[in-house]
Amino acid sequence: MTDTPPEFLDVGGNAIAVRRLAGAEPGIVWLGGYRSDMLGTKAETLSQWAADNGRAFLRHDYSGHGESGGAFADGTISKWLGESLAVLRRFGQGRQILVGSSMGAWIALRMVQELRKAGEGERVAGLVLLAPAPDFTVELVEPQLSDAQRRELAENGFFAEPSEYSPEPNIYTAALIEDGRRNQVMGRPIDTHCPVHILQGLADPDVPHSHALKLVSCLPADDVTLSLIPDGDHRLSRPQDLEMLVRAVEAIIVQAG
Repeated sequence: MTDTPPEFLDVGGNAIAVRRLAGAEPGIVWLGGYRSDMLGTKAETLSQWAADNGRAFLRHDYSGHGESGGAFADGTISKWLGESLAVLRRFGQGRQILVGSSMGAWIALRMVQELRKAGEGERVAGLVLLAPAPDFTVELVEPQLSDAQRRELAENGFFAEPSEYSPEPNIYTAALIEDGRRNQVMGRPIDTHCPVHILQGLADPDVPHSHALKLVSCLPADDVTLSLIPDGDHRLSRPQDLEMLVRAVEAIIVQAG
C-alpha cells in the first residue's frame, strides 16, 4: 500500500488529493469509480507496474472521496469531471492513457469530449475502461427507482441504499441524477480518436454486460477491443483480472505508438 502523503490541488475550493510518478510517455491516468479512492487494488497495481516500468502515472481522489476535501453529497459528474481535467492539466505531461473504472469510465469519456472541444484532443493516447458505467444515473439508477425512492428524491433531495462494498450506504442525490442527464454520452456516436480497450465481467451484478455492448456500438469510428470475462464481477480485482488490466494498458501503449 502507498504510504507517501499526497499532494493537494485546490479545485473549486476543495483540496483534491493527488499522487504521481514521473516517467515515460504516454503516461497513465487512473480514474476511480463512485465512492472509490485512489488506494484501491487496481490503482495500486498500476502504480507498482508504472514504477517498475518507468512509466508516468497520475491518480487523484474526487472531492468527497478518499483523502480529498469536500462532501460526497455535494458531488456531481460535472464537478468530478472538472476536478479530473484540472488534475490532468496541472500534473499530466504530454500524451496520456486514461484508465477509468466504472463511473471513472464515464469521467474518461467526458474528459475526451471536453479536451477535444478545447483543442487538446491529442492529449489522449488511448482509453482502458473497466466495467464501464457511462450514463449510469440515467441508464441504471433511474429506471430502477421505486416510488418511495422517487418521493425521497423529491422531498429530501436524496435517497440511500445499502452498499455491497461498504458499511456506509450509497447516497444518490437529486443533483447527481439531474446533472447525469446533462452529461450523457451514449445517445450518439462517441469519437475518441484513439484506441479503446474495454474489460467487462459477465458476472457483474452492478453493470450488465449489455451496457458495455451498447457502449461499443457508440464507438463506431475507433479501434475498440472488448474483453468479456466469464466469471468477472464488478470490481475486477482478482489476480487474473489485474493481469488482464496490465496487459490491456501495455497493448494500448503499443497501439498508441
